[in-house]
Amino acid sequence: MKNFTKEDINEMDKIRRLNLINSCTGYKSANLIVTKSTSGVSNVAVFSSVTHIGSNPPMISFITRPLSVRRDTYTNIKEVGHFTINHITENMIAAAHHTSANYDETISEFDKTDLVEEYKDDILIPFVAGSPVQLHCKYLNEYYIKENDTVHVIASIENLFFNEELLHKDYWLQLDKANVIAINGLDGYALPKLMERLEYARPDVEAKSIMEKA
Repeated sequence: MKNFTKEDINEMDKIRRLNLINSCTGYKSANLIVTKSTSGVSNVAVFSSVTHIGSNPPMISFITRPLSVRRDTYTNIKEVGHFTINHITENMIAAAHHTSANYDETISEFDKTDLVEEYKDDILIPFVAGSPVQLHCKYLNEYYIKENDTVHVIASIENLFFNEELLHKDYWLQLDKANVIAINGLDGYALPKLMERLEYARPDVEAKSIMEKA
């Protein structure tokens, strides 16, 4: 098995180090975060750091990169207070990846890709049309991470929309039914497949399958 020490990693060129460290931790969620500026411009950006914080109350979080340069997603969230999170599907991969391009803040990524804005009810921030799981979120707090100059953003889930065929009787969402993808590293997109669901783990008790039969 290959081994790189911390010193080896520190001596690597930037691209090799980025690829190695971003991929070694495993598959990550693939989401499009949509925000809107105070001037009304919608911004779309791909994120692989969205994760849940807790279910009661329902909260999520994500990491922003250093704010030493312009970060439209972060600025819009701080100024407007709301944003949406949209799962990426197999047929969105190329467009979703393109949102990482550095466009001017006056240009919407919706205008530069085939992604389409979708508005719901009285929610002012758009969603991504066709995304099978969509979250409307409200900014709550943030924590500065001094070790690498990033920010951990905390938000509440205000509304949750999803395709009904994903919902199981116990309210678990089976994402592979909608071809929801995951991210491997910075630029690798994978299509997960459900293998098993197991009951709650208890000491000295063999976990049994709770997979619903087709």
